[in-house]
Amino acid sequence: MVKRECHPLLKGERGERKYRHGFFGYEMESLASICEVVIPPLPPLKDEEDELNNKDVTKSFSNISASQHPYPHQVAEILVKRGLIEAVILIRVILWVLATRLGTLLLCGSLCFCGKWPFINNFSNMALEKREKVVQKWLKHRFLTPIRLAFVYIKVLCVYCFFSSVDEKEENPAWKAIGYEVAADEKQKNVSNNNRPLQKGIIETMQEQSDSTLQQSLARKGLNVTMDTKTNTLKLKCDAVVVGSGCGGGVAASVLSSAGHKVVVLEKGNYFASQDYSSLEGPSMDQLYETGGILASVDSRILVLAGSTVGGGSAVNWSACIKTPQNVMKEWSEEHKLPLFSSLEYQSAMETVCERIGVTEFCKQEGFQNQVLRKGCQNLGLKVDYVPRNSSGNHYCGSCGYGCPKGEKKGTQETWLVDAVESGAVIITGCKAEKFLLQTNTNGRRSERKNKCFGVLAKALSSRITMKLQIEAKVTVSAGGALLTPPLMISSGLRNKNIGRNLHLHPVLMTWGYFPDSNSELEGKVFEGGIITSVHKVPPRDSESSDTRAIIETPLLGPASFASLCPWESGRDFKERMLKYPRTSHLITIIRDTACGVVTSEGRISYKLSEMDKENMRIGLQQALRILIAAGAVEVGTHRSDGQRIKCGDIGYGKIEEFLDSVWPMEGALSPGEKWNIYCSAHQMGSCRMGATEKEGGVDENGESWEAEGLFVCDASLLPSAVGVNPMITIQSTAYCVSNRIVDYLKNL
Repeated sequence: MVKRECHPLLKGERGERKYRHGFFGYEMESLASICEVVIPPLPPLKDEEDELNNKDVTKSFSNISASQHPYPHQVAEILVKRGLIEAVILIRVILWVLATRLGTLLLCGSLCFCGKWPFINNFSNMALEKREKVVQKWLKHRFLTPIRLAFVYIKVLCVYCFFSSVDEKEENPAWKAIGYEVAADEKQKNVSNNNRPLQKGIIETMQEQSDSTLQQSLARKGLNVTMDTKTNTLKLKCDAVVVGSGCGGGVAASVLSSAGHKVVVLEKGNYFASQDYSSLEGPSMDQLYETGGILASVDSRILVLAGSTVGGGSAVNWSACIKTPQNVMKEWSEEHKLPLFSSLEYQSAMETVCERIGVTEFCKQEGFQNQVLRKGCQNLGLKVDYVPRNSSGNHYCGSCGYGCPKGEKKGTQETWLVDAVESGAVIITGCKAEKFLLQTNTNGRRSERKNKCFGVLAKALSSRITMKLQIEAKVTVSAGGALLTPPLMISSGLRNKNIGRNLHLHPVLMTWGYFPDSNSELEGKVFEGGIITSVHKVPPRDSESSDTRAIIETPLLGPASFASLCPWESGRDFKERMLKYPRTSHLITIIRDTACGVVTSEGRISYKLSEMDKENMRIGLQQALRILIAAGAVEVGTHRSDGQRIKCGDIGYGKIEEFLDSVWPMEGALSPGEKWNIYCSAHQMGSCRMGATEKEGGVDENGESWEAEGLFVCDASLLPSAVGVNPMITIQSTAYCVSNRIVDYLKNL
């Protein structure tokens, strides 16, 4: 494998790591014994295709186990660092119970009996095959759902660590066996490691040695900075402070800076340029995503992906650039009484956005999964469209979700933020906003807003910076995204009932089809080629409706993500599934959800699908399976917990329809019942929506808070409802309109 030059934070492990999870020895013993059940040592696995893998490599993969060091410690570390507190408590209690004989008897029954005194084994001393039987019973138990949920947590973290961990050579012991390799170094030619597009305006707090050096760095960027030792704060002044640098914040920073205003952007993530990216799944997810890419709703029903780096979601999304559908704009304009969305202003904004981020309409060469989607649709006579992307038409990169190493995908860190920096904006990374600074509004012209926002209080995430940052500004823009803007507003004392509610997630379930290498018509592997280049829109129920029931696209699934979502039925079955990884094509079914979730504090999301959402998801899943079968898959299935699947072969139409009729979206692992699903979301919106009145939204049509003058929201949380398609263009276009209105506001001060 070619070793790439990349940022130190995006590389593999260096030397022996010191773990700080705090688990006791008996807990680690129980945890390791569960990890061994998930990925056990086995006799040699039979590879269905001799050419797929070297037999010695496959044998090595058969022998390896997730109970081996350091995997259990990695699981414990991530659990403590990233998991919800109640999940951590639940798992530790269960591990403690399983460390005792009496507890093992209660949870495992007669399978823990042995022929020697004291005749009962604790869990770790049970034979592997007996432990596997116990876990299989837990997974199907209708009422022991907390134990089931604990195992699901451990399974997801275990396989994620197992298939994403890399050593100092950037290698993983399982990758060769499963046919995975990280793309060779494909960085931009003739680009120096010192040529970072935002370097002129970046201040990276992790590089600062002390409060004094940070103060000096801020002053060198032209900011007015004073050190207040009494309050332990660094105070700085500017015209506008923008919290967040993604699709909303990047656009806002550009528009405000270009209008001649001094702008400071706060970003809690770090800055990585294209030459910094490693394309390594584990380190990249850890550094570029919220909660390291392991963020679950409070009941673990849905896993949520959100960007957390300079560029936000635009730095790691899958490049899809679909304009706001006409029916959605009409709904927002008429039903939500927001004329912006039916205006020429908004249409012009979409054109401006597409031009600035370099949207192209067609893809010259599609990757394996998109070939599958296109072929299946064509064989069924279904319409399949090309997906516009913010990259060139010949962009053939399968790792853009880990940051585009070629620099061809035009996220805000490559476009809008570059414009902002060129106009004098300053971007402070590793800096987390804590609360907005509010005071009583004495402005007679805006007396309907009882508060006035005059900035934000933030803290650097580096331990070397002890002082808080108090940024005072004429306008404050919240652009932390639909998951972080509401908690920040609530912690600042804002009380509008719409803040944190009306959260839409575009929930996703996946279907899969296996295409052996012998199917030479479809070339490549799942991790090669553009991530989303084709889309099929499942038509509405009747001709009178304009709402698409679902859209079907293709995902980025590195081996760790693939393994995390893959159903676990047994250790052998799981390893056999992984051997088929490179030719197992996935299709994602995305629905425009009518259900609304809640996010009121950071990292805590509550969400449940409506009955209409479930029906649309069912229709979408069935259509996706038909497409996979029509494309030539020899086996298809879903990610339902029982491993729902069917071998296609020579089975008749009736058998296929019978199978499709059995496909339904289930509840989560914590819900009663034998079968369950894990949903995913990569789009979050609506949690501080625009409203014609303060009863209908958290902000007005200009994006300004109903409660605080000078506080604007400029991110996906503004959107009145779900968009129903990949929302990047909608978010940036809305942000562009709102930002221009902020410019008008500043003119009138």
